[in-house]
Amino acid sequence: MRTVRGWFQETAGGLPRAFWYLWTGTLINRLGSFILVFLAIYLTQERDFSASQAGLVIGLWGVGGAVGTTVGGTLTDRWGRRPTLLTAHLGAATMMVALGLARPLWAVAVGALLLGTFAEAARPAFGAMMVDVVPEKDRLRAFSLNYWAINLGFACAAVLAGFAAQAGYLLLFLVDATTTVVTALIIFTRVRETRATPTGPVVRGASAPAGALRTILADRVFLGFVALNLLAALVFLQHISMLPIAMGDSGLSPATYGSVIALNGVLIVVGQLFVPRLIRGRSRSHVLALAALVMGVGFGLTAFADTVWLYGLTVLIWTLGEMLNSPSNATLIAELSPAALRGRYQGVFSLSWQLAGAAAPILGGLVREHAGNSALWLGCAGIGAVAAVAHLVSGPARERRAARLRAVGTPVTPVTATHTPAPEAAEAAATSPAEPVRVGS
Repeated sequence: MRTVRGWFQETAGGLPRAFWYLWTGTLINRLGSFILVFLAIYLTQERDFSASQAGLVIGLWGVGGAVGTTVGGTLTDRWGRRPTLLTAHLGAATMMVALGLARPLWAVAVGALLLGTFAEAARPAFGAMMVDVVPEKDRLRAFSLNYWAINLGFACAAVLAGFAAQAGYLLLFLVDATTTVVTALIIFTRVRETRATPTGPVVRGASAPAGALRTILADRVFLGFVALNLLAALVFLQHISMLPIAMGDSGLSPATYGSVIALNGVLIVVGQLFVPRLIRGRSRSHVLALAALVMGVGFGLTAFADTVWLYGLTVLIWTLGEMLNSPSNATLIAELSPAALRGRYQGVFSLSWQLAGAAAPILGGLVREHAGNSALWLGCAGIGAVAAVAHLVSGPARERRAARLRAVGTPVTPVTATHTPAPEAAEAAATSPAEPVRVGS
């Protein structure tokens, strides 16, 4: 009992109260995260859209997400974390209901575009707020705990949604919208504004937001890291676009897909809390390289799957890679982000997920249609191998960059906003943004 208590204290003890409110909001939101998981099935089986039309709709979700992270990253730094989160969540809830009621293809496409915009605008603010409230020494386990909550909710949602869809797909949209609103209320009422104002000397890499675009475009180390995440996301996001279609071609039902994909969440729930201890003290470059390779192998083996247990095995394999990738990614992006530009850096990193969200279903559909199912999944394995080698090569430069930022870190003074200034549209339009969250990144 003493050992269990000690493990629990080491894993979850001593974290700020604000973190636990964010964690609770994450869990509630993910318990209702039905839409994107079942969107491909909904569009092709319930609405009778073609696979290419479904890919287009899901791709537009990703396009909207790219816009959302761009604007969200800017608003996070200039307007504040709380107002950005509240606006994004309430907008997303509204568009979820609208998408569930939409019927013509054009209306569904516009609904997906706007939903992606609002839903993903929350990511930079949430990520920045998480970094704000958790001390650097506790971030690895804090991000692991948050990822654990994401996947606990995802595992439950995937199974429940498979059965709830039998009562009508509109129910999925309504439940998802409700949990999004509840999350917004928790954060708005329980977590104060965490945006900080820099004091002291200005240093290179931590300049005022006015030079944000130049700073980010000049940061080749960071942009290289974002590019590698884009490659990984192109592979990973096949699980919500092409995987359900492939399983349908194998004669498996939507409920079966829900149960199989729920294995992803179950494995993470069972094992993610042990990952920080497993990778602590190890080279992040080596961990990320191994993660990319394992994910590639898992998706590559899908080329040979045709039964429930084989599909389940592939999910278990690429989930192991995902478990290694997530905490290392989260801590590294935090260390590569100058404090004054934290929201924008989070937004740019999230942008890689949104670009992949737009490109993955379209590219996956094209490859599958013109080269075949096997070529798609074996191509995923090849991308994973390339990303693994690139992590090994670029890792030392990333660590040197993180060490320099730690050495010149600017002291900050937290502020509690009694009112929020209106965001400046010109800054939002001119500035590139700064993680499925799981799509869940």
